[in-house]
Amino acid sequence: MTAVEDRAPAFDRRLIAPMMLGSILNPVNSSMLAVALIPIGQAFGAPPAQTAWLVSALYLATAVGQPVIGRLVDTFGPRPLYLAGTALVGVAGVLGIFAPDLWVLVLSRVLLGFGTSAAYPASMYLLRAEADRTGMKSPSGILAALSVSNQVISAIGPTVGGLLIGLGGWQLIFGVNIPLSVACLILGTLTLPRALKGQGERQSVDPLGMLLFAAMLTAFLFFLMDPRRWYLMVVAVAAGIAFTLRENRADTPFVDLRVLRGNGPLLATYLRQLLAYTTAYAFLYGYTQWLEEGRSLSASAAGLLLLPLSLAAMGITALVGRTPQVWGKLVGGALAQVVASVALLFLGTDSLVWLLAAVGAVAGIAQGLNGLANQNALYAQADPARMGSSAGLLRTFTYVGALLASAASAAFYGHGADTSGLHGMAVLLVCVSSLLFVVTLVDRPLRRVGHDAAETV
Repeated sequence: MTAVEDRAPAFDRRLIAPMMLGSILNPVNSSMLAVALIPIGQAFGAPPAQTAWLVSALYLATAVGQPVIGRLVDTFGPRPLYLAGTALVGVAGVLGIFAPDLWVLVLSRVLLGFGTSAAYPASMYLLRAEADRTGMKSPSGILAALSVSNQVISAIGPTVGGLLIGLGGWQLIFGVNIPLSVACLILGTLTLPRALKGQGERQSVDPLGMLLFAAMLTAFLFFLMDPRRWYLMVVAVAAGIAFTLRENRADTPFVDLRVLRGNGPLLATYLRQLLAYTTAYAFLYGYTQWLEEGRSLSASAAGLLLLPLSLAAMGITALVGRTPQVWGKLVGGALAQVVASVALLFLGTDSLVWLLAAVGAVAGIAQGLNGLANQNALYAQADPARMGSSAGLLRTFTYVGALLASAASAAFYGHGADTSGLHGMAVLLVCVSSLLFVVTLVDRPLRRVGHDAAETV
């Protein structure tokens, strides 16, 4: 056998561009809207309580859509779901440009939520398939690139959104999805494989299980948005019981609860993701509101003070992203969240600007470490045959954390984002981040993840 024949096949780097471009569709639509809510409300004469649905609609659709589309990726492969999802993003962009009223615009955001749900599980599936083909154990470099690209877009999204609004109005916030969709469709068509090893046998996609899962999660998320509607929690519990009974009896369940129950490390990763992003989003939303109301900063000044958060997240991800080990990153990320949360207790209306920026930077370090490490942990722990749905569930726990954070902000800032409300939220965040630290510290299997990785890309 010659040296050429003995050489392991190389990772197909043509796949990186469509994976990265597709993965930024969700954060770009999340972050750009932050600066568009006021002009949209003025255009349609809608109060903030109604324009808030533009944010919630995307989170709800994404939280439900990620695992559902992920399961379809597992069954039919990444190519058709990636192409269908990114095409739907373009349709949503057209609908948003010509929306005659606010509720059609909300529908556009729902379509964006479902459309942007395809790229991440498709990318994780492709990574696993390429690893199997090439014998590569840990594509940590590519996982880091995906994480960094998402953080970069989240950081510059509001700035780009403001420029687009200045150039052509809020409609361009939606219109930018059209060229992005076209680019994804071209790259996906040219580079994504038509068939992958193991896709020959088509399995049932369990539509009843998907429907019950969607009903359970939707009712629960609506309850979180307005806890006074207690009956929604009853609906969520009833749908959850029906979902559990269905999945335990189905031959090819949407979520194989029997396998999931036996995968304790993966369940722990989902719990860490929920805890980490409850704190991250509560910090982001609550801290920003306090900077504007409690600290009396302008929106632009508050945005500048959040730049250290984004830059720190990007920097730490770039610094440690290529190392496959995750336990040390998660311990460090949890500790950084504890420190940032404790620091909120000591902030007041006379706090120096450099201190406000430093607190944001510590929170950014936590965000970068936790997001990257949990993604790497899932890659190592999930069943390869269910990589798409497993990755989708990870994103679902992310957005459940976001909605829990939103509920916390509403509870503590009932009479405005004042300093007492910030301190009350800080106590909650200290408890949540401390729990994250303990859960990570005692997770012994997590310490082995990444230590046997021979190759990285």
